[in-house]
Amino acid sequence: MKKRLVVFLVILALLVSGLSVFTALGETRRSTVTIDRSTYERLQRYEKLDEIMQYISQYYYKDIDSDEMFEGAINGMLASLGDPYTFYYNQEEWSDMWEEEEGEYTGIGIQLLGDYESQTVKITRVFRNTPAEAAGMRKNDILTRVEDMEVTAETMTAAVKIMRGEVGGTVEVEVSRDGEPIVFNITRAAIHMNNIDYTMLDNNVGYLILYQFSTDSLISDFNAAMDALEAQGAKSIILDLRDNPGGWVDDAVSVANRFLDSKLVVYTKSRFTTDTNPQYTRSGADNIPLVVLVNENSASSSEILTGALQDYKRATVVGTQSFGKGIMQYVLGLSDNNTGIQLTYCEYFTPNGNAVHGIGITPDIVVEMPENMVYADLQLGDMSDPQLTAAWEEAVRLAQ
Repeated sequence: MKKRLVVFLVILALLVSGLSVFTALGETRRSTVTIDRSTYERLQRYEKLDEIMQYISQYYYKDIDSDEMFEGAINGMLASLGDPYTFYYNQEEWSDMWEEEEGEYTGIGIQLLGDYESQTVKITRVFRNTPAEAAGMRKNDILTRVEDMEVTAETMTAAVKIMRGEVGGTVEVEVSRDGEPIVFNITRAAIHMNNIDYTMLDNNVGYLILYQFSTDSLISDFNAAMDALEAQGAKSIILDLRDNPGGWVDDAVSVANRFLDSKLVVYTKSRFTTDTNPQYTRSGADNIPLVVLVNENSASSSEILTGALQDYKRATVVGTQSFGKGIMQYVLGLSDNNTGIQLTYCEYFTPNGNAVHGIGITPDIVVEMPENMVYADLQLGDMSDPQLTAAWEEAVRLAQ
């Protein structure tokens, strides 16, 4: 399995200190465990937590689930950072995350983006041939409820867990569309995520949609799509990153390899090191004229790629201001090999030193999507899409 920005953290839990007594072969013996002062002082910080746990075990009026309590303590510790992109994966969530990386999972077939300022959760994509599509869910619906859970950006992960469930089971989902509530009862199914679509447009313009930067086959699929478009005579390319929520940073750099020849793509800053971890493309890039489409849901790795292409004037950026997620996360597997955390570790910057977090990327050509088309079910290459039309006109111009 490909792993990018995945660090496996081994945590040694020192549970025994001082003296312990045990019996072996009818003989009482004493055993000591020696630890250094810094480790002792670190463990002392958790003495209060252990004291509270003992009081609960001795006096709480109901039976307790200690594993659940420890997970609650972990969630509380991470939540205290006030960073919505830092959180804990329990065993089921950890497994689901890697299933999604493989491009297959159980659910209803929607992609979500949480806005941590408004606390809304927007559906940014409804996968083809899925229960969600069959039920009539649409892009830009606001997810408001899953079963009895009110959905906000803070509860989005828990809501996703409910929607996953078992194949054949049903889940009640409510959305808001134009301010009106709509309720769906949807049967879960096995979902296949297609992360790339492409076609040829008029005037030899190749059109390629990248839905997200994930799955093991993404880069090979992307290069195969580019090769196919160029073999069909494409003289320019539109790379559509609208509604792309991001994903693995290495994948964004790998896509940039196709268009940028030995160039800096992104660098980072953190409080721990002066190393900016610059990431560069290889030599041998394609020089085909390029237009990039973005919107308010283009985030993270989408913005890394777009920012680099824009800084080098390698592409014309068309659409609306991007989301503005300019920080990176580690995905850290814990020592039990069944759980993990996602942890923000740095802020990133475009090659020209531009910050993205909370700002986004401003297109070279701004084209708003009309309100009456917000929920439009547009087909691949549909030229009634005004943003795609503007991108196509620019692509034709660049190819002349």
